[in-house]
Formats: sequence, structure tokens, C-alpha cells
Amino acid sequence: MAVSGLTFARSLCSRRLCGLRRVQALCIPAIHLHTTAATMQVSQQDFEKAQEQLKLLKKDPGNEVKLKLYALFKQATEGPCNSPKPGMLDFVKKAKWDAWNSLGNLSQDNAKQKYTELVSSLVSAESSSQVKDAAPEESRHDGYETIIVTTKNNITKIMFNRPERKNAISHKMYREIIKALEEAAKDDSTIAVITGNGEYYCSGNDLNNFTNIQAGETEKMAKDGAVLLKEFVAHFIDFPKPLIAVVNGPAIGISVTLLGLCDIVYASDAATFHAPFSQLGQSPEGCSSYLFPKIMGLAKANEMLLFNKKLTAAEACAQGLVTEVFPDRTFQKEVWARLKAYASLPKNSLAVSKQLLRAMEKEKLHAVNNQECEVLKERWLSDECLNAIVSFFQKKSKL
Repeated sequence: MAVSGLTFARSLCSRRLCGLRRVQALCIPAIHLHTTAATMQVSQQDFEKAQEQLKLLKKDPGNEVKLKLYALFKQATEGPCNSPKPGMLDFVKKAKWDAWNSLGNLSQDNAKQKYTELVSSLVSAESSSQVKDAAPEESRHDGYETIIVTTKNNITKIMFNRPERKNAISHKMYREIIKALEEAAKDDSTIAVITGNGEYYCSGNDLNNFTNIQAGETEKMAKDGAVLLKEFVAHFIDFPKPLIAVVNGPAIGISVTLLGLCDIVYASDAATFHAPFSQLGQSPEGCSSYLFPKIMGLAKANEMLLFNKKLTAAEACAQGLVTEVFPDRTFQKEVWARLKAYASLPKNSLAVSKQLLRAMEKEKLHAVNNQECEVLKERWLSDECLNAIVSFFQKKSKL
């Protein structure tokens, strides 16, 4: 979904529900659309998984980080510091006590969230270091913070790089992806690949940075969000080289709808595909309202786009959205070997052939993109969208 939808709804919540304290409270969290997994508190399972991942780290993160991990773990499992302060000469216990006590009244759920995010960042940093050590000839592009852009073996790889947020897309990330696509279109690579860093491919939109809308600016933010979304999708429509999605894990929202604009989609069997538009009073984007019925048939597209059905990788492949599914344990090895072979093909021949395949549809796709963005802009400002969002958070608060 487009970038700023829930922020608009947040502003509307203040306008329409003033005085209803209980309902207002539901609008306070950092709200987002397709990307509910990214900004909500982690589950107990995620917390336990983070503990296991921490044991697998090969590098010592340092005493400062270890103290922070200890404090967050104690806060998450026991609550605020409740033990007597150790003596001044008991340096180790005092350092641990100080770290725990410094968290004050931080809730156990928030402590679990911070612990899980910290472990994820450590795992990601170690993984990136290993990749860099293994491939020193890989050229990394400068000027990016939320994505990693590299070129190797005639392949430009655009990797979503917010694993601690399950690769949810912020405004900054949208603009960086646009920039990366523009550069990849002009560089010497033969093909471009989009993938995710960590367990998720992408959890869709992250609106945490767009919740502070001033009074009277709701319509402006809706308009700006639609403009950004339109430009973002247009870059996928116009990309001149073969564009391949390597879906390494769960995909949600805009990261799913854009797959119809990719030339090939390879998926791990750990991937899932979910576009819960109507659940939040939204409507399709990424040209999915046109392409999904063409790809999978109207009935199956309706099930996914209207009724929020989540597809497994095998189901997405059977319905034509995914080209091929690979076992997760061999996914990276098999896929990148194949991509390397593709990238050795004649560059200009591939580009010309893609343009022939896309030429007859390009004008239509831009028209669909324009229409979808206009409809979404109206959706974000509607009472129905607001009510669906409030209902969504009411249900979540009861879990």
C-alpha cells in the first residue's frame, strides 16, 4: 500500500474521535497498513528465537552490548529492577544491576521488542561482514542507508536492509529504491535483482516516521503519499533490464503487488504472500488490480486482493505469481547460480527483448498506476478506512 495511509487516518482519529478516550488510544501506536508485523510488539516465539540466535553469534559483541542485552532480558522476563543494589566492590554485579535499573519502568513487551531488534541487528551485522569477507570483489554503491546496492558478475543487487523492522519500507527507503533503480538502469549490469536481508523479504510499508501530521495537513499528506507511490511504481514499469525478485521470506503489501511487474520471481519455500487491503479499508496498488487477474485468473486474484488470502510459496507458484520455488536450505545457492548464468547472456539482447514484451502494456500499466493512486488517496481520507483501522487495532489489543 502506499506510504502514508495510516498517518492520514491517525490525524482523522484525532478529528473524529475526540472525547472517546478508549478509541483514541487505539490510534496512538505507530500505525501502518500492510506491514502490521513490522511495528507491532514481538511475540513470545520471536523473543525465544532471538535468544537462540544470540547463542549462534560467532563474534563477541562487546561488554557494553552484552550489558544491554542482559538488562533487556531481565526487564522482559521479570519487569523493572527488583533486586538489591550490589556493593561498590562487586564490579560485575553492580554493572549488571545498573544496566537493568537504568531501564526504569520500560514495559516487558517493549523490552522484548528492543531485545529482539538488538539481536537482529547483531545477526545482520555479522552476516553482512561474512558476505563482505567472502566476496571482496563485489562493488558496493555509496549513498544508501536503508538498502544495500552492490554489483557483481554483471548483476546489480538491491537488498532491503532494515531486518530489525522486517524490511518495512519508510519514505526514505522508497526514495532510495527509486534512486537505485535509476542507477541500475544506466550501469553496466545485465540484470537487476531485488531481495531482502534477514528472515523477511519485505513487510510492506512502515509508517513510524509519519505519524506527526499537523492539523489541516491531512489532505496534503494524502496527496504527497499518492505522488510518491505513483513515482515508485512507475520506476518498476519503466525499468529497461530484466528485473528479478528473489523472495527470501514473507512478503506483505506493496512488496507483493510489485511482483507482477518483475520479470521473474524466485521464492524460498519459507516465503508467504499477503496483501490485506480490505482488512484495513484500502485498495490495491502496484498495478495489481490489472496484473493479478491476468496472472492468476480473476477468481484467484479476487480471493487475494479482495478477501486478504495469504498464499504459501507453493500456492503462489501454482497461480503464476511465482516462477519457481526452492527449498529454503538451498535457496540462495541454487538461485544465485542461475542468476549468474542469466547475467552472462548478451546484455543488449535481453534489454531489447524485454522492451518488446513490455511495450504493448506500458501505456496501460501507467494508466492503471495513476488510477490506483487516485483511489488510494480517496481511501486514506475516508471514514470507512478509519473505521477499519480502528477495528483492526481493537482486535489486536485483545490478543
